[in-house]
Amino acid sequence: MSDDEAAETNTSTEPVDNAWAMKIPAFKQEDNPHGMVEESSFATLFPKYRERYLKEVWPLVEQCLAEHHLRAELDLMEGSMVVRTSRKTWDPYIIIKARDMIKLMARSVPFEQAKRVLQDDIGCDIIKIGNLVHKKEKFVKRRQRLIGPNGATLKSIELLTDCYVLVQGNTVSALGPYKGLQQVRDIVLETMNNVHPIYNIKALMIKRELMKDPRLASEDWSRFLPKFKNKNISKRKQPKVKKQKKEYTPFPPSQPESKVDKQLASGEYFLNQEQKQAKRNQERTEKQKEAAKRQDERRNKDFVPPTEEAASSSRKRERDDASSSKVDVKALKAKLIRANKKARS
Repeated sequence: MSDDEAAETNTSTEPVDNAWAMKIPAFKQEDNPHGMVEESSFATLFPKYRERYLKEVWPLVEQCLAEHHLRAELDLMEGSMVVRTSRKTWDPYIIIKARDMIKLMARSVPFEQAKRVLQDDIGCDIIKIGNLVHKKEKFVKRRQRLIGPNGATLKSIELLTDCYVLVQGNTVSALGPYKGLQQVRDIVLETMNNVHPIYNIKALMIKRELMKDPRLASEDWSRFLPKFKNKNISKRKQPKVKKQKKEYTPFPPSQPESKVDKQLASGEYFLNQEQKQAKRNQERTEKQKEAAKRQDERRNKDFVPPTEEAASSSRKRERDDASSSKVDVKALKAKLIRANKKARS
C-alpha cells in the first residue's frame, strides 16, 4: 500500500454515496513481515456420506491451503476437518476463510466452488432455514419452491446475484460477492415466509435494467418494482347459521329448580300419599276431558253448516242495483213529445 493510498483511507471521514463501488486495497506480505504470533485452528464435523468425497479431494485441499501457508488435517475416525496456521502464515484473516471453506465442504459444496472463498472479494453465507417454518409439509413445499422446477428458480437466482447457491437439508449455502450474498439471504428468508421468489427475481431484473440508465440513478425505483399482496384467506368452512354470543356477565347463571323445589312452590310437598294420588287423578281426568272435547270438535267439524251471511248480502246488493236502474216510462214519453213539438215548429 502506498503512502498516498494510506493517507486517503485514514483521513477520509466523509459519508460514502456508494460503498460497493469502493476499491479495497490488497493486503500483501510486506504489510505483515513478522507473521503470526500464535497458532490458530478451526475444526468442523462432516456427515458420513461426505467421507468418500473428502478422502478423494483432500490432497487438493492440502495443496490449495499450502499456498497460503496453512495446514489441513482430515480425521476419518472422528469425522472432522481441521485447519491450522503455521509460522509462515502472514495473513491474519486467511484462517477465517479456510474455516468457511471446510464448512462449505461439510455441507456438500464441491471443492471447486468452496476454494473460491479464499479470494478477498468472495464470501460465504450459510442460511439456516430449519426453524423458520414449524410444519414439515410447509417447510418442504417452500424449500422446493426455492429450487423451482428442474432447478430453474435456483439457477436464475445464481445468474442474477453472481453467487453459487446450494440447498441442502435445513441450510442454504451461498458463495459469491458480498452484495450478492445479501440478495440471496433476502430471497431465501422471504421465500420461507411464504413470499414467492419470482417477485424478488423480477425486482432484481428490473434493478439491473434501471442501473444502465444514468437519468434514473437519483430517482426512486419503487414505482417500477413489483408489489406483493399477501392474500391470507382462511379455508375453514363457515357455518350457515352462526350462533350469536351472549353478553358476558360476571355472575353465574341461577341454579335450575329441582323436583323438590317445584313441589314446595306448589304445596304438593306437604300433602300425604292419598291427597297426592287424588290430585294426580283429578289432573288426569281434566286432561282426558280436554282431549275428548278436542276430539268431538274435530269429528263434528264436517257436520257444521256454513254461514250464509255473505250470500244474502250479495243478493240484497243485486236488488238495490236493479231498482236503481229501473226506467221511468212516463217521464221519458213526455220528454219525447216535447222534443217532437219543437222540431215541427
